[in-house]
Amino acid sequence: MPDGSDIALKFACGLYDRMLPLYTREVRPEGIALDFVIRPDPRSLFDHMSGPDAFDAAEMSASEFVARFDAGRCPFVAIPVFPSRLFRHGFITVNRRSGIETPKDLEGKRIGIQIYTQTASVWARGMLVHDYGVDLSTIHWMQGNLDTPGRHTEAEIMPLLKPVDIEENRTDKSLAELLAEGALDALITPRLPAALGKDPDVVRLFPDFPAVELDYYRRTGIFPIMHLVVIRRDVHEVYPFAARSLYDACAAAKALAVSRLRSRSGTLPVMLPWLKAEVETVDAAFGEDPWPYGVAPNRVTLEAFMTYLAEQDMIRAPLPIDDLFVVPG
Repeated sequence: MPDGSDIALKFACGLYDRMLPLYTREVRPEGIALDFVIRPDPRSLFDHMSGPDAFDAAEMSASEFVARFDAGRCPFVAIPVFPSRLFRHGFITVNRRSGIETPKDLEGKRIGIQIYTQTASVWARGMLVHDYGVDLSTIHWMQGNLDTPGRHTEAEIMPLLKPVDIEENRTDKSLAELLAEGALDALITPRLPAALGKDPDVVRLFPDFPAVELDYYRRTGIFPIMHLVVIRRDVHEVYPFAARSLYDACAAAKALAVSRLRSRSGTLPVMLPWLKAEVETVDAAFGEDPWPYGVAPNRVTLEAFMTYLAEQDMIRAPLPIDDLFVVPG
């Protein structure tokens, strides 16, 4: 670590419980005066990081980082901190009138996605292929916004290495509207359409998704990673100590958040009436650390992600996991 005063580092991220102690400064990275910038909308944050005024460090799309890394066009280095993780089964919605009852029924259908290369889409497609044998080559994809017409982003996205049957949504309707009226058969999106629970024709492909996801985790050991943390390469080259310092601080902040969830207090830290029971369920499934950082405890998940990215023509071949991160965790 350099001598003298702490370096100033501007870090943008969602204000998740595992990041909150960094924002409140209960946890401070050694040698760094951290300016925590709250950015609740991931897409706008990722687009900002692709521009000329990128933050020093930020939460970043896992798929976009890996695709840039593979292409040799990555202005960032990564640390194995994963602010966002989410199973994807519960985010596949279908129009009941399309006759889709099983994952295999998605074959030959028209499916809406926000961005084909979006991390959530990569995980969902990988799961559909490897768990249910879905042939992705039979599907016609439509890209666009979930809730409004038009494109989901205008920022540069790394191109696919091979062509895929993708259509841009050029209608005057959103993907959610197209699903509700039956012009699309299904959606695979990071968020759920507002019609779910209101329109009887819009339903989940996996109605009992928590049980399906728990079974998936127990069988595969995969807890899908959506986002990681990146540091601008030019910042890392000047202050290489910052990567380890920020990693350690993120790990300490997460440990504090987990301890609060497991508190024996008679009060609840979040507005979930059955939080205590949910924590017991999570602990039984995941063990001591339900949200691991670092390379070693996430190797199975990360290797599956590399496989899916390669199979879906976003990278040339699965990358060695250890090459992706400047600290192992």
